[in-house]
Amino acid sequence: MSAQRHILVLGGTTEARQLAAELAGDPALRVTTSLAGRVARPRLPAGQVRIGGFGGPEGMARWLREQQVDALIDATHPFAGTISFHAAQAAASVHVPLLALRRAGWVPGPGDRWHQVSTLTDAADALPALGERVFLTTGRMGLATFAHLTAQWFLVRSVDAPEPPMPPRTEILLDRGPFTVEGETELLRRHRIDVLVTKDSGAAATSAKLVAAREAGVPVVVVRRPPVPDGVPEVADPAGAVDWVRALPG
Repeated sequence: MSAQRHILVLGGTTEARQLAAELAGDPALRVTTSLAGRVARPRLPAGQVRIGGFGGPEGMARWLREQQVDALIDATHPFAGTISFHAAQAAASVHVPLLALRRAGWVPGPGDRWHQVSTLTDAADALPALGERVFLTTGRMGLATFAHLTAQWFLVRSVDAPEPPMPPRTEILLDRGPFTVEGETELLRRHRIDVLVTKDSGAAATSAKLVAAREAGVPVVVVRRPPVPDGVPEVADPAGAVDWVRALPG
């Protein structure tokens, strides 16, 4: 094993950048963050960065071996899904310790009108009964799921411009959080939004829309998180991940 411990962070989240900054400050560690490359101009973390896929769990396992990775931290978005299972398979096959860094999910409070569903398809099915002017904040990758809805008007917010297929009556808003309650309230008012669709991504940076919806009496369709691999230890914040790294044997 090299003098420095090599830590691979599967990133793309605020927590991943915070974690990389913490770990990169330790001279005993070499930190590499892997980004999927789906955002055109990502915010780059401290330490080394690689961009692009691995080629499935076998490709990730090969990369872990070749780069002599000593520990793997999955700090991807809660809805990244597939990469988390690939990480679990790859880490197990090459016997590299794996930790999942998962921010806490949102919890409904008094006054919230949440309709929790399991998939984007379920969210699309729920919309006709809930409203006609939809604020869609589920990202640009799943717009095809809503493309058949012709009676609804959609305001779609994403970091990068989405591509067809998408609903025929759609306005695109390119923006990146963090957002404020005041700004989200004005957005709901200006566009006469009567239903919000979001994923339970957690984090404070994008939670202002939930407060704005509550105060405006707007129903919210919340897509639940997909399952995470069994047996992978989890922490809820970067500090917990740093403690895990420092506690690794050897």
